Amino acid sequence: MLKRFVAAREDEPGDAWRARFAVGRDEAVRWYLGTGLEPPPRAIECRAALRHHMPELVSHYDKACALVGDDDLAHRVLSHYRPPPIIHGCSQAIWLGNGGPALVRNYDYPLDVVSDRFELSAWSGHRVIAKVQRPWGGCLDGMNEEGLVASLTAGGSRAQGLGFSVILMLRYVLETCASVDQAIAALSRIPIALSQNVTLLDRTGEFATVFLGPDRQPAVSRIRACANHQETPPKHNSAALARSVERQQSVLAALEDRAMTLERLTAKFFEPPLYSRRIGFTTVYTAVYLPTEGRVDYLSPGRRWSQCFDRFVAAESTHDYGELQT
Repeated sequence: MLKRFVAAREDEPGDAWRARFAVGRDEAVRWYLGTGLEPPPRAIECRAALRHHMPELVSHYDKACALVGDDDLAHRVLSHYRPPPIIHGCSQAIWLGNGGPALVRNYDYPLDVVSDRFELSAWSGHRVIAKVQRPWGGCLDGMNEEGLVASLTAGGSRAQGLGFSVILMLRYVLETCASVDQAIAALSRIPIALSQNVTLLDRTGEFATVFLGPDRQPAVSRIRACANHQETPPKHNSAALARSVERQQSVLAALEDRAMTLERLTAKFFEPPLYSRRIGFTTVYTAVYLPTEGRVDYLSPGRRWSQCFDRFVAAESTHDYGELQT
């Protein structure tokens, strides 16, 4: 299977973003409305929630709404308030040895749903490099020029609540925070719609994973590997959760190996059980964030994109994932 990716600089959404949104609007609406959910809040309620919990993003949200025009449903979609349930994989690790600190992560998701953009932006006067996700503002993982890295994994619980998507919450901390402690405080006060884990790292080597969910209080963990469960796996049993435990244990074992290096650790993310070639649960990319260098390497087998704040290269690439398994 082939997928095209783009690395681009877009300081803030403008006409080019509006054109992309117009093309993908119907898909974004299907994502937002979900299946079998209650109707979403009105656009005015969504904006009020954003203003209350993430006021620094309101001016950017208003600009995006102005770009799409008088489209109430689009304004609700753009708020990321009360998103539908989603299931995805992901594994990530914190490396503190030679060459670090670093955050290494795999993002696992259906290829046709993941957006194609790796982006450098400057919404708030400082720069952010991130793997961005539609419809507006979302970040799957990223780093700001202060050296704060944030990356998500699903938390495993089926709980749903009235809150925001984690991808907008990642954007918020990358726009407003400079340290792990600041990011923990921000994530802990914003209501989240679904069970999610956010792993944080800054250039001092401080790190944490914040366990979030609409049915629980936020909790901070200092474990250096995270997959798709929280302190303990949820009671409902599934093959996906079993693989989550297996993936986390594999990373922890690697981190405890005295002979481990950052290069060898990264290589393990291309091996089972971390690397997936399954349809619907495909390892889309591996990212290695190096905050002291202001650099991220986006990796796939046979491909490496190294991007820095002072040397961000606009480019396009098509990756062949081959024949995926069912």
